[in-house]
Amino acid sequence: MMIAVLLIAIVFTADLFLFMQHPKFGKAPTGKRLERIKKSRHYQKGKFDNINFTPQLAEDASIPGVMFRFLFGKNKNLIPKEKFNFEKTDLKNLNPNENIYVWMGHSSYFIQIDGKKILVDPVFSGNASPVKFAAKAFSGTDLYAAEDIPELDYLIITHDHWDHLDYETVKKLNPKAKQVITGLGTGEHLEYWNYDPKKIIELDWGENFDLGNGFKVYAETARHFSGRGFKRNQAIWASFIFETPERKIYIGGDSGFDNHFEKIGNKYGGFDLAILENGQYNKDWRYIHMMPEEFLVAAKNLKAKRITPVHNSKFTLALHDWKEPLQKITALNEKENLRLITPKIGGKTVWQNDSTVYEKWWESYK
Repeated sequence: MMIAVLLIAIVFTADLFLFMQHPKFGKAPTGKRLERIKKSRHYQKGKFDNINFTPQLAEDASIPGVMFRFLFGKNKNLIPKEKFNFEKTDLKNLNPNENIYVWMGHSSYFIQIDGKKILVDPVFSGNASPVKFAAKAFSGTDLYAAEDIPELDYLIITHDHWDHLDYETVKKLNPKAKQVITGLGTGEHLEYWNYDPKKIIELDWGENFDLGNGFKVYAETARHFSGRGFKRNQAIWASFIFETPERKIYIGGDSGFDNHFEKIGNKYGGFDLAILENGQYNKDWRYIHMMPEEFLVAAKNLKAKRITPVHNSKFTLALHDWKEPLQKITALNEKENLRLITPKIGGKTVWQNDSTVYEKWWESYK
């Protein structure tokens, strides 16, 4: 019996090892990139770390407890019961003078601003995990494919988690992306996937890059973590400020709540639009994903004129109802009355038009 168990364990370990050799798992930083990483003040003891103490599970949580709730929880509303019916925007035939935002579900979105075309964290492969059967996109949310994307001035990758950096998608987008902007270390994955290192801009927290003609990008803090395999935090996770001659947009990436929102708001004097995560949260991992009650506080701390929530409505990565993030945030905002933009997936949003009334589209679905 013991020999049989040992043989099964050996076969499983060998299969897992072979599986993880697939290029989609990326590559840890090496060479000059690793030398640069080691000089970062945010890299200590062989890994990047958050500014403030950030456990991935809160003090009152445990791995067995989290696993039990995932496996045996009785929430029947994690996934929509019907297919979404969204309309896709033709991104290749936009008026180049329009400033628009197109949400693609979860944390993928397209921005056209002051003539520049930007795509953030695209995941078009139908799932947000290394295996096809896990974290599948909700029916009707996978509107876009790489073929629908026009030539991009900038592809922005906030960090290397599977629901933000998708191997299949970014491989197909390589010919379309003039430049890639990402956090320090993530460029190793992209080079491994045949991206030209000359078009990769990697930034540490506090660094910036002049894109020319009045356009600039800044990398700032986020409270999260990184990693595509067992070894975590070899690349930094970041938020980004995209500055044009006329406007500033805050691209939040994934982050738990902390005092960095207030520091960033004070440093940059506020934002025309802030794109913040609101979804896949749980009190068990409240330090690395904001709770809805913290979302509006973060928006105010950033001094954002307008805010839009992402990280919801496409994948189930937490235990809440699929529509809860948007239900909660709109209810909480009835008191705060901030300019909250809640578009449908795929729709063309003229985000600077503050007279637009956004319907609660999620209430039309079960």
